[in-house]
Amino acid sequence: MEKIRFNSAGIDIGSQKIFIGLEGKEVASFGTFTSDFREASDYLKKNEITTVAMESTGTYWVILYDILQSDGFDVWLVDGRQTRQVPGRKTDVKDCQWIQQLHSYGLLNRCFVAEGKMKELRSYQRLREDHIRSAAMHVNHMQKALIEMNLRLPEVLSQIHGISGMAIIEAILSGEREPQRLLLLCHSSVIKNKSEAILKSLEGFYTSEGIFALKQAYEAYQFYQRQIKECDGMLMTVLQDINGNQTEQDSTNRKAIRHNKPDIENLGGQMLELFGQRDATILPGITDYSWLQIYSETGEDLTKWPSEKHFTSWLGLSPGQNNSGKKQKNKRKGRPLAGQIFRKLAQSLLQSKKISFGAFGRRLRGRKGPQIAIKAVARKLAVQYWRLMVKGKEFIEKGVAHYEAILLQQKEKYIKKLALELNMEFK
Repeated sequence: MEKIRFNSAGIDIGSQKIFIGLEGKEVASFGTFTSDFREASDYLKKNEITTVAMESTGTYWVILYDILQSDGFDVWLVDGRQTRQVPGRKTDVKDCQWIQQLHSYGLLNRCFVAEGKMKELRSYQRLREDHIRSAAMHVNHMQKALIEMNLRLPEVLSQIHGISGMAIIEAILSGEREPQRLLLLCHSSVIKNKSEAILKSLEGFYTSEGIFALKQAYEAYQFYQRQIKECDGMLMTVLQDINGNQTEQDSTNRKAIRHNKPDIENLGGQMLELFGQRDATILPGITDYSWLQIYSETGEDLTKWPSEKHFTSWLGLSPGQNNSGKKQKNKRKGRPLAGQIFRKLAQSLLQSKKISFGAFGRRLRGRKGPQIAIKAVARKLAVQYWRLMVKGKEFIEKGVAHYEAILLQQKEKYIKKLALELNMEFK
C-alpha cells in the first residue's frame, strides 16, 4: 500500500486528556479544557499538519472537532470500529499512532457530521425526544398511583393523559370524589360509549399517599409538556431561518400526526420548502413529524451516500454476513438514530392491512421472525426515501392486492419451470 495523505495526525480523545500522534514524532498529550484544545491546534499548525482523524468517543469530540475545523484543518471523524487495535496493544498512546497510520493510508471512512443550523435543529429534536420519553415515564407513574387507589381508569380509557383522563385527574387533585361529577368532565363520545364502565372505575379507595404520588406524577408530566413546547418553538425558529422565512402556506391535506404532534406552524410547508417540493409523506407510514425526525438525522442532501445501498448500510439496515464455518453469527451493528426511526415506522406498517409493505413484512415474519421482518421493511422504506429525495422517483402504493398478484405470477412461473424439468404438461 502507498500513503495517500501526508502531514496527517491521529487523535485519541478521553475525558481528561487527548493524545496526538504524528508520523516520526513522539506522542503529545493535552488536557481537555478549551485552552488546552487551542494549544493542541497550535501544535498541529506548528508541525504543518493539514488533515486530522479522531474517533467519535461519546460527546468528547464535539468541541475539539469544531475548533480544529474552524482553524482550517481537514478533520475526519471516524467510527471506533474501524480503528480497533491489535489485541494486547491497547493504550491511548498506541491508539493515536494507529489512527494516524490508518488515516495516512486512506483506510478510514468519514462519519456524517451535522453542521450549522442542521446541527442546532438536531440538538433541539433529540432533546424533544428525551422529554417525550421522560413524560411517558410519568404517565406510568400516574397509572400506578391510580391503580394503588383502585381507580381503574387505565383499563377503561385508552390514554389517561388524553383530554378526559387529565380532566378527571385534575378534578381528583382538586378534591372531587363523586364518580358522577367526574364522569361529566369526560368528552361527549366517552360519556356516550363508556359511561357505565367509567362510573365503576371511579369507585376507588382514596389514600393520602396515593393522592400525593398522583400529584407528583401529574406535576412532573406537565413540566415536561412545557419543555416539549419550548423545544417546538426553537424548532420552528430554526426551520424558518433555514428557509429564509419564505415558506408558502401548504394548502394540501397532510397526513394526520397521531402522537406527539409538534406545535410548529405550517410544518408540512416548511419541510416541502427544504426538499424542493419533494414530499416524503407520499411514502407509507411517514408523516410530517417523522419526516422532520429523519431530516434532523440525515439532512436534506442525501447525495452524501452514493447509492441506496450505502444509505441503508449507514442506517444499519443492510443484511450482514458474519458466518464462521457452519455457524451463522448474529453480530449486532451499531444503530444510528435514523435507522431506529425507520424501524419504528416499519413496526406500524406491519399492522397495516391495505399497504403492500405490510403484506411483505407479515409474509417474511411468518418465515424468519419479527426482527428480520421489521429490518427488511425498514430497509425497503429507506430505499424508497433515498430514491425520492435523490432521484425524484415518485412512489406509488398499489396495495396488498397488487402485491399478492405478483406473488401468484412468481409461483406460476416456478411451477411451469418445474413442470418443464419433470417433462410434465402444465395447464
